[in-house]
Amino acid sequence: MTQPFRMFSVRVGRLNRLSPNFLRVTFTGEDLEHFADNGYDQRIKLILPVPSHGLSKLPDGDDWYAQWRAMPDEDRNPMRTYTVRRARPEAREVDVDIVLHGDSGPMSRWACAAEVGDELVIIGPDSRYDGPPSGLEFRPPEGTGAVLIAGDETAAPAICAILERLPAGVAGEALIEVATRGDFLPVETAGDVKVTWLARDGAPHGAHLVPAVREAAARLLPAVSAVTDFQDVDVDTTELWEVPEAPSGPLYAWLAGEAAVIRTLRRHLVGERGMDRRAVAFMGYWRLGRSEDWAA
Repeated sequence: MTQPFRMFSVRVGRLNRLSPNFLRVTFTGEDLEHFADNGYDQRIKLILPVPSHGLSKLPDGDDWYAQWRAMPDEDRNPMRTYTVRRARPEAREVDVDIVLHGDSGPMSRWACAAEVGDELVIIGPDSRYDGPPSGLEFRPPEGTGAVLIAGDETAAPAICAILERLPAGVAGEALIEVATRGDFLPVETAGDVKVTWLARDGAPHGAHLVPAVREAAARLLPAVSAVTDFQDVDVDTTELWEVPEAPSGPLYAWLAGEAAVIRTLRRHLVGERGMDRRAVAFMGYWRLGRSEDWAA
């Protein structure tokens, strides 16, 4: 039986340094013809080689994940979550934009040293699966009046992919906080969405994004109705990942990035402005001071 996701063996086809902190990696592979181009914020996993044995010990089969988790740390291939920037199954290519942050993590270390021909594995959607697509969190309701999209540099590839897929007639705002002005990337959208890039320039994460989202929410959702029974999330012990299955309402919001920043925005939109939680997707992509493994 065909599963929603499968492993794709790929290699680096091209490398394109988009900005000081963004690298676009174009992956190629023969079986990428079966990679599903589902659009929006398609989530995938990248599995990296280990210097001592490459990908030779990577488990496969239906129980590969349990086997992978049980492997000794020194043998286990690092796995990280990313978003498809563009998929071209007809050309057997997938683009992934990677944020570079030096030697502080396995993905950035790999990307900084990547060369054409390097091999890894993508876990992504199989186009032969006949069920509903998986790994998509941007799910605006039919006929929504406006969208509010916001995130940091880790969410920038997803936000750009969303903006490029938005149909004409969709209004709203998109806010993207990145490290420097040099990381502002060109993006086009058919929708009537105002795109604003925000440069931290050494300020803490969220320093510009939080007030910008507050101001945008006031413009897009003027009515304020504080929630008395609001329940916060401890992002140091719990993964912040709330995606409504059946969103509704005049405004749909999608927010992703550093978990504490997203928690602050969640508190404002839901707790202070009274926005319906069924109309907001909140995703803590990462937590400052933690590796991705902490939430695995």
